[in-house]
Formats: sequence, structure tokens, C-alpha cells
Amino acid sequence: MDNKNRQATAQNQKLTPVFSQDPHAVREPKENNLEMAIGHEVRAYRKKLGITVSDLAVTTGISLGMLSKIENGNISPSLTTLQSLSRALGVPLTAFFLRYEQPRNAVFVKSGQGVEVERRGSRAGHQYNVLGHIDNNTSGVVVEPYLITLTADSDVFPTFQHLGIELIYMLEGEVAYRHGDQLYSMQPGDSLFFDSDAPHGPEILVKLPARYLSIISYPANSAQR
Repeated sequence: MDNKNRQATAQNQKLTPVFSQDPHAVREPKENNLEMAIGHEVRAYRKKLGITVSDLAVTTGISLGMLSKIENGNISPSLTTLQSLSRALGVPLTAFFLRYEQPRNAVFVKSGQGVEVERRGSRAGHQYNVLGHIDNNTSGVVVEPYLITLTADSDVFPTFQHLGIELIYMLEGEVAYRHGDQLYSMQPGDSLFFDSDAPHGPEILVKLPARYLSIISYPANSAQR
């Protein structure tokens, strides 16, 4: 390998992002029954410490019979009992609920059936179709997926700024999309991923109609500006 190729390879390695999460990972199966989920965790933490049920009974003041029922998922322990177990096992109270399988939501939208919504760009003739929304998800992140359509009736609109990060994926047409002080010529198949706190938006409508996906995400505990 010549020096030029080695430099190109090194540069590509620098640009390759390192992600901490495996998208193909499968978690250990969870329990649909809360009592069984709690019992499994109590037993697992007890065995991890290498102590017997009798040892745990002495430490917590909970009877052997009660502990046996808890570990076998035959009883719903009180909050006071769980606090005693938490202290004795040296784990946070929430650790006993890790295996409980809470319902997870999904939203399916048929082609052409996205709900048209009013957003700031709507005043300039930009059509926004929301492709789904999940309330109270477990990720701590709000995601807003839109299909945006620009036609001959659309005007160039002043740039947007809001919290979070955004992904633009071009489906049809061509626009010059601004982010900060840069303009990006976007054609079908092109994508732009950016910090949406910088001024951004379609500045030049080159080829219409134009359609692109806009996926915005931001922390659930923050309000959109």
C-alpha cells in the first residue's frame, strides 16, 4: 500500500463513528408478571452476594416464608419490604423492576395517511405530514418525524432554530438547504444530519415538487423553542 492510500485509509478511520450501542443486540427476556420480575431480581442479587435466604432473613427481619414467597413471585411485597431488601442487597429500589416488561408502543402510518399539521413553515406553503408520535416513551427522547412537501406554491421561508438534532433525507426534487453559514445542494438520496440550534432550512427551491423526511429529536424534559 503506497503512502497516499495509507493516508486515505487513516482519514477514513478517523471519520468512522464509534457507537456504544449494538442495534442488533437482544436483551434477556423480561417478565410480564410484576411479582415474578421482582422475585427474579431479589434472588439474583442475593446469589450474587453469596448469601442464603436465611442470611437475608436475619439482615432484613423478613421471615423465611415471606422471602420464599417473594423470590418465587407468589406475593406482591410492600414498599417497606422492598426498601429493606434494597438496603440489605445494596441495590437501588428500581433495580427490582428491571425485568418487568412494560408495554411498548408503535405507530404504523399507511402511505398517504400521515396527519397534516400546522407548523411555522406552513405559512410559507410548506406541507407537514407527521408520520407518528409516541407519548411517554422510555428513551427520554422526543422524536418528531415529518414528511415535508414543497411545491410551486411554496415560498422560501426564513430559517428555523430549535432544540435538538435533526436528520433531513431527500426523497424528490432538489433544494439548497442552509445550515449555519453553509449551503448544501440536496438531491434524492442525500441526507443532512445536524444540530438544529443553528439557523437552518430550505433556502433555494431548485427543482419542484420537492419532498424530504425531517426527523427531529430532543430531550423529553425540555420544551421546544
